[in-house]
Amino acid sequence: MRTLQVHFSNRQQPDQSLMPGVQRIVRHASGQVRLGDGSVGPLLLAQFCTDQRGVWLQVANGGRGIHVNGRPVRRMALLRAGDSVYADGAEMLLRGDCEQVAHPPEAPTDAGDDLRVLLRGVGGRHHGRSFTLDTPRVIGSDPASDILIDDPAFATRHARFERHGDKVLLRDLGSADGSLVNGVITRHCWLQAGDQVVFEGNHRFVLEVPLGPASAGVVFPPEEDDEPIALKPSTPVPAKPRLPRRWPWLLLSALLLGAAISGLLLFGAR
Repeated sequence: MRTLQVHFSNRQQPDQSLMPGVQRIVRHASGQVRLGDGSVGPLLLAQFCTDQRGVWLQVANGGRGIHVNGRPVRRMALLRAGDSVYADGAEMLLRGDCEQVAHPPEAPTDAGDDLRVLLRGVGGRHHGRSFTLDTPRVIGSDPASDILIDDPAFATRHARFERHGDKVLLRDLGSADGSLVNGVITRHCWLQAGDQVVFEGNHRFVLEVPLGPASAGVVFPPEEDDEPIALKPSTPVPAKPRLPRRWPWLLLSALLLGAAISGLLLFGAR
């Protein structure tokens, strides 16, 4: 699991790594929200629970005003790098790794035909939609963009997603502030499976790639020279002879024997 850091947007507390275990989000009497305070006095708002499986946000009983990426959370939420957690007015950004590129390579001529490499929208206007990366995808407000953000404040051509063999490159096309990849501001970077890319604060996408090679699970037809394998007919198994059912006769014999014993006892007593 990648190591994540909690970054306070207002910088009221230095960045802090999420270590395995539980780290509390509390509010002091002064109204300041802090992380990792184990004292009894401050009010518990929520807590980060971290283990080998990932990071969860657990809201305290009766807690209100806890949001992840602008959506309210009442009990628990699974987190990933790049998520924004709002607690009582304080914003905490989960930062992860980002492989930035100073000089991106030339655009590829062939992006590949694996339709399983795609971007999945998890926030903003394209929430729930998926975009395959079999061809380069431009995101912007230009109507000709592959991923259209119909917002005048959004750059006409913000960035482009490119396939370079087994790798995916996020290439900046001259945006004003760049993009957020796993909570880190960047312009050009290599993306990995599970990376979250955020544009203008609320347009969120996650890169999804297959776990195995493209040929996994595909059954190829036999070559022309291959002969079909003849299956040998199975030898019929002789049926076992059915044994006669003797239990009715045994029951009848027991009844007769019982009646005879009862008669002897009855007449012998006289």
